[in-house]
Amino acid sequence: MPASATSPAAPALIEEAFLTIREEAGNVDSVATWHGPDGQHWLIATAKEGNVLQVFDAATGESLQRVGETGDGPGQFSRPNGIGVIDDLVVVVERDNTRVQLFALPGFEPLGSFGRDQLRRPYGVWLQRMTDGAYRAFVTDAYETVDEQMPPDAELGERIKQFRFTVGEDGVSAKHERSFGATDGEGVLRKVESLYGDPVTGRLLVADEDAVDIKLYDFGGRFQGAIMGADIFEHEPEGIALYACADGSGYWFTTDQDTRINRFHVFTREVLDYVGSFGGPVTRNTDGVWLTQTAMPGFPAGTFYAVHDDGNVAAFDLSRIFGALSLTPCNDRND
Repeated sequence: MPASATSPAAPALIEEAFLTIREEAGNVDSVATWHGPDGQHWLIATAKEGNVLQVFDAATGESLQRVGETGDGPGQFSRPNGIGVIDDLVVVVERDNTRVQLFALPGFEPLGSFGRDQLRRPYGVWLQRMTDGAYRAFVTDAYETVDEQMPPDAELGERIKQFRFTVGEDGVSAKHERSFGATDGEGVLRKVESLYGDPVTGRLLVADEDAVDIKLYDFGGRFQGAIMGADIFEHEPEGIALYACADGSGYWFTTDQDTRINRFHVFTREVLDYVGSFGGPVTRNTDGVWLTQTAMPGFPAGTFYAVHDDGNVAAFDLSRIFGALSLTPCNDRND
């Protein structure tokens, strides 16, 4: 059943606070931020054709460094696509190396990798911190048939791979916990890349670019019978981010990817109601997005980042987005 049945509103136009230097040859795909103990605010982007990570100052967009090179060894990449940051770890999904590789921050030391025995064509990742010090990674796997076609629904039961991993003195230790995906009905996952989880509600949101909607699963791999944005998205649903308040409220930020009319749709965290849309005068054809609620110079309420047309990253001031869409920030909910 649809989780929202309201037609999309005319998007609010919000000017980008900055755009990073443009590098189309690198083919930028996904982004994440890290806020270090010594005042570092870093924006990290995957350049899937350049086979590097691009690192910027998250508050200004200034280029800081490039990490990696082409190859399949530690610290090397072959089409890095999805990225996530959790604690002081950077987790990168490499489509063509069919693995998930981990790095330690701030030095980007390679720690190890996992997934090569299970992944076939991986793209996106979402990370969960466990209570025992371990982590969980959910990875989308858009595998194809031998002739590079979409598999039949009956063969789509492994669209998401779930791993549990730890990082210790001996590197990375990982276990493949399960693979899942519905093989019939509304929950079938066909063209998958972006996903994001919410431990408070137990929901795992998976964007299906073929069905043009976002499907809701639980952390046990079961489709919840709910679909978000079926009447809202007009193009390909892409990056997903969560604005989370301590009282369980908040907002989902999603991407309606298009080369001309690129919009970001916002839904409530609890009941998934559609509340509005926005876009920038420059930003279009967005793949990955990331939302940080950490205050930085120039961004007192946090920042929303969106990839712009495969070449760079745009930053939006969250306070301007909230004002334009009449959203309620966490500090106004007595968190």
